[in-house]
Amino acid sequence: MKNIGFLSFGHWSPSPHSSTRTASDALLQGIDLAVAAEEIGVDGAYFRVHHFARQLASPFPLLAAIGARTSRIEIGTGVIDMRYENPLYMAEDAGAADLISGGRLQLGISRGSPEQVIDGYRYFGHVPADGSDHAAMARQHTEVLLEVLKGEGFAQPNPRPMFPNPPGLLRLEPHAPGLRDRIWWGAGSRGTAEWAGEQGMNLMSSTLLTEDTGVPFHQLQAEQIQRFRDAWKAAGHEREPRVSVSRSIFPIVSDMDRAYFGHESGSQDQVGHLEGGRARFGKTYAGEPDQLVKELADDEAVAAADTLLLTIPNQLGVDYNVHVLDSLLRHVAPELGWR
Repeated sequence: MKNIGFLSFGHWSPSPHSSTRTASDALLQGIDLAVAAEEIGVDGAYFRVHHFARQLASPFPLLAAIGARTSRIEIGTGVIDMRYENPLYMAEDAGAADLISGGRLQLGISRGSPEQVIDGYRYFGHVPADGSDHAAMARQHTEVLLEVLKGEGFAQPNPRPMFPNPPGLLRLEPHAPGLRDRIWWGAGSRGTAEWAGEQGMNLMSSTLLTEDTGVPFHQLQAEQIQRFRDAWKAAGHEREPRVSVSRSIFPIVSDMDRAYFGHESGSQDQVGHLEGGRARFGKTYAGEPDQLVKELADDEAVAAADTLLLTIPNQLGVDYNVHVLDSLLRHVAPELGWR
């Protein structure tokens, strides 16, 4: 394990029990958390994207602001729902955020997850073609995004432009060199992980897989990672791919930790149904640091990944989440090979 980052869902709620009560709170606290995380040595700041919800929906202003306030930490998404995206406009936004950060953007994208509204992407003007479906539309948008991120010209220039053009076909601007290699696909199954490998995207795997074979979650996820690597190799890509897995991990080192998460000690995988099919959900890790070291050392997917993303309870506030991250970096991560 080379990198450790946090993954925030950016929830806010007017509840008096929430430290994040407005959209403004969620955004500004996200910036503050990323700055503080960089100061204590965290490697990445990632944010979930959901539409029609009291969560973060437009990531690029947030990522650009974090990029301007930090200097080392990777910044990214986990993940953007490509059913909603205009891939050309997205490439321009992503390029700008990446340039502001100095090339630190790690862009996680996917087909998306269950929504707050029915077919929400239709309100954004995106409708699957006849004979197609929403998943195919997401993959089509992704293929366009990957192509334009290469920085090659494709648009016919106006012979009488307002400003002088460079010679040849025009590309989207601003172009961010290297961003194409920093695109990650959030795969919910072994099959979609193989597709990501074929396309030359990095793999982002969460605490949920939309299939169940009866084996523990971490073993099923480790198989998913291996299938991704095999597909990558078979496709003949030259660079080494990156792989991230998400986990909920809470070292209990204080009475407050115990009050919040002591009941999660002994958590187990859960099997349920999602969008009409069986799904397996990974357990929460909560306990004394030495207990967590032992449990995580047996997690085959954590061992197979180069990046671990910690899902954080953002509504508990910046200070508490910095404490959780610092506890893991001090008491758990070094024993697992980090740094």
